[in-house]
Amino acid sequence: MRARLFAAGIAIALIASWTGSQAGAVECESGAFGGNGYTWCTVDARREELRTFLHNPQGGVWGQFPQLDASLGAHGKSLLFAMNAGMYHEDRAPVGLYIEDGETQREAVSSASPGNFGLLPNGILCIRAKRADVIETRRYLADRPACTYATQSGPMLVIDGALHPRFIDGSDSRYLRNGVGTSDDGKTAIFAISDNAVNFHEFASFFRDRLGIGQALFLDGNVSRLYAPALGRRDLVGRSMGPIVGVVGKRD
Repeated sequence: MRARLFAAGIAIALIASWTGSQAGAVECESGAFGGNGYTWCTVDARREELRTFLHNPQGGVWGQFPQLDASLGAHGKSLLFAMNAGMYHEDRAPVGLYIEDGETQREAVSSASPGNFGLLPNGILCIRAKRADVIETRRYLADRPACTYATQSGPMLVIDGALHPRFIDGSDSRYLRNGVGTSDDGKTAIFAISDNAVNFHEFASFFRDRLGIGQALFLDGNVSRLYAPALGRRDLVGRSMGPIVGVVGKRD
């Protein structure tokens, strides 16, 4: 099994060394924090079509960003932004909860297990009409929000403004990592990827202390990839991915 496993107002202060580009209501930019480089894309969940993707019309997995974008293009649409969206097994099936177009394809997993996914607490990205929320898994199971799209991963990076209790400052477990955080009002989702290898403590601190995020979720490490045409970035994917999260817009 492959299971590698905001506070309402976000102030994004740009300095001369940072770069940014905007497409619709998806704004992507790069900068440094704590000695590490990051690229992040801010999505206005009230305006943008944010969703998950897994299977193509033929029943296989999309696996790659270009294939998904090409398929959308046939319908006059475009992939404005995308990122791998959580952990998966060798057959690319999601490890935990996965919902697409309101259909639950995999149920949530709340038990501890070896690896990052089972390093509790883990969490869920829940996308509903005009909002997106990162929700700790046990809270999700208690409240059962009606997500139109959802993906589960772990561990949580930031829980109610606090870093995950198991993270170690100075840890030598360093990988390229990607994750997502959401504003308290659900209006904004920020997807981030490190530009160099970072540990969990550093990555979570970036979400909390630089982006002002109160709830953030780790999506994956090492295989982390970003598709952000506005930045001229289309990361190559060596192997097919499982779940993908992205924003769909009209093709120019």
